[in-house]
Amino acid sequence: MKRGAAGSVRGIATAVLAALFVALAGTVLHRQNILWAGVELPWGAAAALLLLASVQLWLAAWSRSVIPAAVAGVVSYAVVGVLSSAGSAKQLILADAVGNVWVFGIGVVTLIMLVVVNRQVVSRSRRGRTADAAVAVEPLSPR
Repeated sequence: MKRGAAGSVRGIATAVLAALFVALAGTVLHRQNILWAGVELPWGAAAALLLLASVQLWLAAWSRSVIPAAVAGVVSYAVVGVLSSAGSAKQLILADAVGNVWVFGIGVVTLIMLVVVNRQVVSRSRRGRTADAAVAVEPLSPR
């Protein structure tokens, strides 16, 4: 197996494991509320989506590719979809506002992170390789 193919397989495998963690941890986290001045504020869904975004950013920076971040988003969405479509007695994600923010927020956060990752992480690694190639072709001349 070539080095690039092995790296892709490793990145995708890591993304699947990370996505399973995010989906399960986010499902547990998304229902958390805080009572502030007599009003319940649901902070858990925002924290779960922030967890997803940070894991996607980490995957892209680690692998220097957009593909693991996309795989993490798709797998997270699929796992959360399965958890939300179970029977009414076994359903972990209810079809209310907080549940909908968690379920559909995964898609929104994934799209946003793919744009961010493509612009920041992947382009920086390309720029670094281009600069290294330019130095290798034209060595610095002594003065």
